[in-house]
Amino acid sequence: QEQVVESGGGLVQPGGSLRLSCAASGFTLDRYAIGWFRQGPGKGREGVAFISSSDGSIYYRDSVKGRFTISRDIAENTVYLQMNSLKPEDTAVYYCATTLWPGIGVPVEWDEFDVWGQGTQVTVSS
Repeated sequence: QEQVVESGGGLVQPGGSLRLSCAASGFTLDRYAIGWFRQGPGKGREGVAFISSSDGSIYYRDSVKGRFTISRDIAENTVYLQMNSLKPEDTAVYYCATTLWPGIGVPVEWDEFDVWGQGTQVTVSS
């Protein structure tokens, strides 16, 4: 059974860093795309960063460009989201999601992903 599990959330001060992990089981990352989404208090779900193992395509939403980095470790079957220069507006539950994606490019819409993790809370506050 395909499954993804997030970890690494927590409380951090503005300007700080966190690294989220998305561990995949029941499948290998090759030919799959992984996306990080988040949902802040009173907000809708929004895509944050995406990576495709098929061709290495990466996409970031504008508000995290230059601060967040998505990467994958095929040997560990894990995708990471390094988050630097965190802001209070980054506070949210962060979800990892995956879908089979053997083609080019990377999916970025939530309804293109069919396996979701349980989420990990990230709180940016002084």
